[in-house]
Amino acid sequence: MKIGVPKEVKPQENRIGLTPESVKILTSNGHEVLIENNGGFEAGFENQHYISNGAKIIENAEDIFNDSDIIVKVKEPQANEVKMIRQDQIIFTYLHLAAAKGLTEGLINSKSVCIAYETVTDDKGRLPLLAPMSAVAGRMSVQAGAHCLEKNQKGRGLLLGGAPGVEPGKVVILGGGVVGENAAIIATGMKAKVHVVDKSEKRLNELSKIFGDKIIPNLSDKTDLEKLVSECDLLVGGVLIPGAEAPKIITKKMLKKMKRGSVIVDVAIDQGGCVETSKPTTFADPTFIVDGIVHYCVANMPGGVPRTSTIALNKVTLPFLSKLAKDGYQKTLSEDQNFQAGLNIFKGNVTHQAVANVFGYEYLPSNKALII
Repeated sequence: MKIGVPKEVKPQENRIGLTPESVKILTSNGHEVLIENNGGFEAGFENQHYISNGAKIIENAEDIFNDSDIIVKVKEPQANEVKMIRQDQIIFTYLHLAAAKGLTEGLINSKSVCIAYETVTDDKGRLPLLAPMSAVAGRMSVQAGAHCLEKNQKGRGLLLGGAPGVEPGKVVILGGGVVGENAAIIATGMKAKVHVVDKSEKRLNELSKIFGDKIIPNLSDKTDLEKLVSECDLLVGGVLIPGAEAPKIITKKMLKKMKRGSVIVDVAIDQGGCVETSKPTTFADPTFIVDGIVHYCVANMPGGVPRTSTIALNKVTLPFLSKLAKDGYQKTLSEDQNFQAGLNIFKGNVTHQAVANVFGYEYLPSNKALII
């Protein structure tokens, strides 16, 4: 198959869909790979790295979309890219459709085959293609939050890890999944006082085994969340409902009780955010203030460390892409229910229940769509 990798066009998005090493594996298996000129430059991958591993460098995205059977990206297609998508073309990338009605409509109208990294599952119901970027975002969330707490960033003027004779800051992490666990790694490493809130007692027990007394586990239905949030210096939102819009856990009412200059990092912003006052931001202008609280809501946080993120992402996406390129979507998705879970849009139909529900579209189960 012909696999096309356009340069990412979302603001400050510096990752790329394939590394040169991935290209080498794909071309050695007989596939043709097209890379947009300087597509990997910001991630530290030069054109020559791709050429030496068998790729062809293409000057513009339009030619890549015109000539490719599969489009491999990192972020969801932007408006100008959606216009270039062809009927029956396979789009393999993060989509986050539950927070993007316009994109959903555009992909439906394109009649393409859209597979979202973030809803592909494994045998244990986990999200293997989302996990590495969740890990990166979780780790970055505390780094970003600590920076935002500095006075010149309009924060409280507080050093998260404290100092000799000075108490450390308090971090509250909402969600004990991949984001939450990785946020806790950095927060505990900084010697902050760390609370992790989750609805699963089993998951909190797992985290307690990992971190010991370095974290304070809080079961959500037995926790006065409003009080806990009012006492924190840094709040990390890592709540996820696979494929669906994030629930608004932190309300405007709660926000008014938080300390002036405290910081919220809403990692769930890709799915609409878990804080009522959140709205997407970019690395160029990452924060805004509501009721004295600094909000950091960059929607593509892993894009800030594009080399690490691209390599980590390719380690998990390449086996799926290799199957897709070898056998085509019909055979691959029909034989692999976990991969099939990634099918969100199929030739004009919405094939993910959560996306259909949030926008009121008719839902067509993916297994039925594949036999039409």
